[in-house]
Amino acid sequence: MSDTQPTAAAPKRKGNGSKYLFLFLIGLVGGVVATVMLMNAWNQRQDKFPGSVMQVQQWHLNQLKDRVTQNRCAATDTLPHISALRMMADDLDPAFPGLKDDQRFSQHSAKMRAALDNARTNPPVSCAGVTTVAEQIGEACKACHQDFRG
Repeated sequence: MSDTQPTAAAPKRKGNGSKYLFLFLIGLVGGVVATVMLMNAWNQRQDKFPGSVMQVQQWHLNQLKDRVTQNRCAATDTLPHISALRMMADDLDPAFPGLKDDQRFSQHSAKMRAALDNARTNPPVSCAGVTTVAEQIGEACKACHQDFRG
């Protein structure tokens, strides 16, 4: 006996894989959004003052070096940057309140202020003098960074 009627195909069962993939993607997107929000909140709580003081000082020191490169070493070209560096040097101690009791930090910041005071009272009048002042400032920065930045 032969069956003349075709047998009905078994109904196809739709798998749950697409549902799980969709839920996984939603969870992944939600996790990324939550991570970004958490990182932004954490970044906003960070104190920007210490880094800002360092960046402004670095900019003014680079301006002094650029004056030497450009052969513009008159006191009128360099003294504004030396004065700005001196003013910013007063902010070193408040910028790092955790180091206010550290004798090494106090010595480094005092050395920086002394080099800048000397440069303001005896402004360099030649590119060699500006180079010397920039090197003194750079050495004061480097000594402190070696002790405290690692």
